[in-house]
Amino acid sequence: MEALPLPNNRTYAHPYIPNTVPEVRDAMLKEIGLTSMDQLHDAIPDSLKLDREMNLPPAMTEYELRRHIDGLLAKNKHGAAYLNFLGAGCWQHFIPAVCDEINQRSEFVTAYAGEPYEDHGRFQTLFEYQSLMAELVDMDVVNVPTFDWAQAASTAIRMAGRLTGRRVALIPKSVDPDKVMIINNYCTPVMELRFVEIDETTGKMDLADLRSKLSSDIAAVYFENPGYLGIIEDQGNEISELAHSVDAICIVGVDPISLGVLQPPSQYGADIVCGDLQPLGMHMNYGGGQAGFIATRDEEAYVMEYPSRLFGIVPTEVEGEYGFGDVAYERTSFALREKGKESVGTQTALWGITAGVYLSLLGPTGMQEVGETIMQKAQYAAMKLSAIPGISLRFGETAFFKEFVVDFNDTGLTVAEVNARLSEAGIFGGKDLSSSFPAWGQCALYCVTEIHSQADLERLADTIQTIVRKP
Repeated sequence: MEALPLPNNRTYAHPYIPNTVPEVRDAMLKEIGLTSMDQLHDAIPDSLKLDREMNLPPAMTEYELRRHIDGLLAKNKHGAAYLNFLGAGCWQHFIPAVCDEINQRSEFVTAYAGEPYEDHGRFQTLFEYQSLMAELVDMDVVNVPTFDWAQAASTAIRMAGRLTGRRVALIPKSVDPDKVMIINNYCTPVMELRFVEIDETTGKMDLADLRSKLSSDIAAVYFENPGYLGIIEDQGNEISELAHSVDAICIVGVDPISLGVLQPPSQYGADIVCGDLQPLGMHMNYGGGQAGFIATRDEEAYVMEYPSRLFGIVPTEVEGEYGFGDVAYERTSFALREKGKESVGTQTALWGITAGVYLSLLGPTGMQEVGETIMQKAQYAAMKLSAIPGISLRFGETAFFKEFVVDFNDTGLTVAEVNARLSEAGIFGGKDLSSSFPAWGQCALYCVTEIHSQADLERLADTIQTIVRKP
């Protein structure tokens, strides 16, 4: 549908549409050899054009429009207004004010993904982020962030395919189904995904099933620790050894905020580590605060398979001076365009800078403290909820980080019903898993982080107890 052209006799500029001053518009048309705005749309078939005026409401004044938009936005209920126990890939963590102060500086933030076309310290800040992140995950090389964990995992799997010359990746059935759809979509042209069963009691990967599916066709074994369901996969050494036994690459997805208390994947055999930076200083921006990272050893074979940008440090011709810039830029689609191994395009560089600020603020001791706090509060919440009659924990004997699965099957209520009642009380309940994992019946994924107080957790438990209490 085409909007009607601006009238040629307009004598004023539109308040919301740029370059509508008649003189400016005419100068731009003259520059490209046209005489009217209609000619910009000559290539569009008439059958696709609207041949009448649009039935639009009268234009509002700026004040009226602001009130209207504010009224629409007020209908949204968000994590700052409600007590929130939703996670499942986008988590509510404490954001130090310095993170927002730095990432809003004009040197870094632009209308185009934090990617200005001159360097006012951006290359150095991204190098510093990569260095801090590499230390956290115990790897040598970290990329400039890509869109999110799902894309980072997809790219890691495709890297493994190129490195091994194979076309099959194994992935546990406990991975977030939404993430699996993205990975499958991203990898389908060149890679095939096959699924490994999980143990119904522990939620961990079924090693017997993994062994049965290993072959010389396998490029990579991918698993997450902690996983989508919060489960700590303590079989990492065994999984990586099994992958390496058929010369496959071991890829581990990780929540980076867990690495203050959990062993980094490199120490149990990971060749590629990936995950999402969102816990490291990013707000829950309705999907806009995600940023994927990939990390490997400093080996040329791995480095040359990164499709995304890498920044390094080198001495300049001035004694004692150093510069920061792209490493092996020619391997990227920025340089190769359609001949690149993968097309990367826009990257979430601004969130890498934010994560670097967060990591520099907390340091190793701070990361340990926040990790321990999350584990203690999550354990307390799980204990309180599982003490309610009719409620239990699925995988209750398995260690978890931040998230855990609550089983409502014996309450006679659906998760949707429980969550609706919680919403009436100003609480966001856990994510309903009944459609993603239907065999489990009525289960929900609850998330507890450092932001939750003991009073918050007791309020949740008391409210759920009231909801499930039989008349």
